[in-house]
Parts: sequence; C-alpha cells; structure tokens
Amino acid sequence: MTTIKGPGIFLAQFMGDTAPFHSLESICKWAASLGFTGVQIPTWDARCIDLKKAAESKTYADEIKGIVEAAGMQITELSTHLQGQLVAVHPAYDVMFDGFAPENVRGNAKARTEWAVQQLQYAAKASANLGLNAHATFSGSLLWHTVYPWPQRPAGLVETGFTELANRWKPILDVFDTNGVDLCYEIHPGEDLHDGISYEMFLEKVNNHPRACLLFDPSHFVLQCLDYLSYIDHYHERIRMFHVKDAEFNPSGKQGVYGGYQSWINRAGRFRSLGDGQVDFGAIFSKLAAYNYKGWAVMEWECAIKHPEVGAAEGAPFIKKHIIKVTDKAFDDFAGTGSDENFNRRILGINE
Repeated sequence: MTTIKGPGIFLAQFMGDTAPFHSLESICKWAASLGFTGVQIPTWDARCIDLKKAAESKTYADEIKGIVEAAGMQITELSTHLQGQLVAVHPAYDVMFDGFAPENVRGNAKARTEWAVQQLQYAAKASANLGLNAHATFSGSLLWHTVYPWPQRPAGLVETGFTELANRWKPILDVFDTNGVDLCYEIHPGEDLHDGISYEMFLEKVNNHPRACLLFDPSHFVLQCLDYLSYIDHYHERIRMFHVKDAEFNPSGKQGVYGGYQSWINRAGRFRSLGDGQVDFGAIFSKLAAYNYKGWAVMEWECAIKHPEVGAAEGAPFIKKHIIKVTDKAFDDFAGTGSDENFNRRILGINE
C-alpha cells in the first residue's frame, strides 16, 4: 500500500486577472499558504505556462518547476482538458468549442483538430521535461449527440465513432508512451468516454494501450447515478490521477439526471465544495490506499453556491484529513507466535 500524495489543487478555476491569481508565482504562494503542497497546471493558460516552450526547452521547464518549488510546492500534473476536447468535436458543437482554440484556427475544424493534436504532443514532452509521470485530458466526442438513442442509432454507428476516436488518439498515446507519461482521461458527461463501458470500448480500439489511463473524479459519477466505489474496484489498475471534487444529486418529481435545461444552482445534480455534497470520500481514500494508488489527491473546485476562496481554504484540511498514512505492519502482530513450515503443518494436522 502507498500513502496518497497531497493535498494538491487544480489551478484552472482560480486563475484570474488580479493578485494573487494572475501569475504562477503568486498563485502558488497563495495555495501554499492554505496548506496545499501541489499544483495541477492548466496548460491553456499562458499565465501559468507556455506549453510549446516547456516541450522544446528543458531549461524553461526547469524554470517553471523552480517557480513552483520556490513556493514550497510541487507540480502534480499538467492538464490539457480544453485541447483534448478539440481532438474530436461533432459539428453541432463547433461554434461553442471554437472558443477553446486560438483565433487562427477557429471556423476551420480540420486546422483546429491538428492544433489540438499538436498541443497533446507538446504536453507529453513538457510533462517529461518536468519529471511528471501522468497527464490529464478529455477524450472529446463524436457520438455524444446520440447518447439518448432517439431516433434510434443506425447499426454500426457506435463502432464507427469509436474507431475514428481511437484512430485520432492512438498516435498521441504513442507519443506519451515514448515520453514515459500516462495519459489520463477524465471520464465525464459530454465526452465519448463518460463511464466505464465507454472507456472499455475505447480501450479495446486502442489495443489496450498501456498509456490509456484514467483520471478518477467521483463527482461526475454522482450526477450519473453510477457506483463510483465499484468503479474503483473495476479500474484501479488504470487510475493514475484523482480529482477530489464533491457533488450531490437530488431528483424530484420535476427533474432528474438531465436537469431540465436549468442553471447549475437549479439542477437536481450539481457540484459542491468538499464536504458539502454526497460523495463518500472516506471510502474512496480507503479503496485507493488499499489498491496502492501512487498519485496525488488534487482538489478541483466547482461549486454552485460557495465562494471559491472559501472552498479552497476548506479544501486543503479536508484532503489532509482523508489521506491515510498506510501501515507497514499488521495490527495483530503483537499476538504472533512465529511460524515455519513444520509448525504450520502441525497446526493443520498433516505432519505424517
């Protein structure tokens, strides 16, 4: 067993234009003051990192690492959630997702996809330059508009969709493999990889690629009514990252999983600050420790009610409380009587 590392914090939801949230140096000092020991860096935010430069220059990567370490922190992982989303976009979502890409490729789906693929390749090399062994992303989606099969899906549609998705990701996974980094898909509604079954379908298409791993975030499973503890039992060997994020699901006679097009505050399922939702983190941390999870516990803050700075201040002690320092001995060792093969055979009555 391994003691989980942490607490870490994902910076994406906290970056801003005012101090201390406007630069990597100042936000790391702020996070450290709250008790966090690691930061997960969003690579689309130039205030944090120049991804291309980090991929091409070990010197620059060392400078970024030095900024974080000067604040008493470590880099947990890099994230390309927005770029990964753009590896596969159905045309129905083109206009909305164009905002994730630079202006020079907007309105050009082919150029946008090529840009996204290049970003992921940079991320693999930048992660290696920073000494990281895991990376967070989204899978993107070609099939999400068919998730509820009405009209019925034509025969072979899902097969074709996952074949194409795998064809786009397989070369990226190979680059991550070359750089010794696990690519961890956050299983998330809106992505083609949104539950265990869809992940397994993708995994089969990429020939069980050793780098096609998982970012575990229980909040998305609460909103899907999926058993997130059983999920760990099924996929613990592939879980390399962990977002500590809370959620609640309170269906009524008026709405359920789909939310009735309501804002987050008015949905039956909504994200909450740590400890304010329904996730059983005690059971999660126990399972991950028992399964020898070696990564970080990283808070991702998304709450429809609480102020983000309050959520962050509460997050570090919440994670610290749940991290289990694993034991290196059995609790009943004091009662041991010693043994050898002959002694064991005597106990079993098989000496003769």
